[in-house]
Amino acid sequence: MPLTEIDRNLLERCLQRKPRAWEDFVNRFMSPVLHVVNHTAQARGITLTREDQEDICAEVFLAIVHHDFALLRNFRGQSSLSTYLTVVARRIVVKELLARRTPAPGGDRTPAEAAVDPQPAVEQRLGDREEIDRLLSHLQGAEANVVRLYHLEGKSYHEISAAVGIPENSIGPLLSRARQKLRKTENA
Repeated sequence: MPLTEIDRNLLERCLQRKPRAWEDFVNRFMSPVLHVVNHTAQARGITLTREDQEDICAEVFLAIVHHDFALLRNFRGQSSLSTYLTVVARRIVVKELLARRTPAPGGDRTPAEAAVDPQPAVEQRLGDREEIDRLLSHLQGAEANVVRLYHLEGKSYHEISAAVGIPENSIGPLLSRARQKLRKTENA
């Protein structure tokens, strides 16, 4: 779907910092961003509080305004603005969920708990990494590499394409096929 005239005008108004442009932008795209937050969390079996939802939405919108709207300036109009923002939001949400899921060493523990078990966060991450490596062992070559780059390293389709030499528009379908194989492996 091409860029609509309404979205083109809204985008231009934001980039030119016109009065009320940002408020209009947030009003227009808050619902799709919130949907991405909820859907992404649900797909990973994560329950979010209302505050978590709001915080993650805020992170998405902060990323959009970061570096003088760099994400919006990079939009080339080859899809609808909503589609572009959905992809951008999903990447940000995944990173936020991963960051929230992995507590900092010594996070919410009392000093006594930290003294008894000083590295549980590291051990948990190693355990998670071992489980991911076990699952990835069921994938071959490019599939395993693409899954690792996307899910573990947080690389974009563009970055993955450049790293592995696969066309950018083939990354999504390849990831979908790999996820289906991994689901079958987990259920077997």
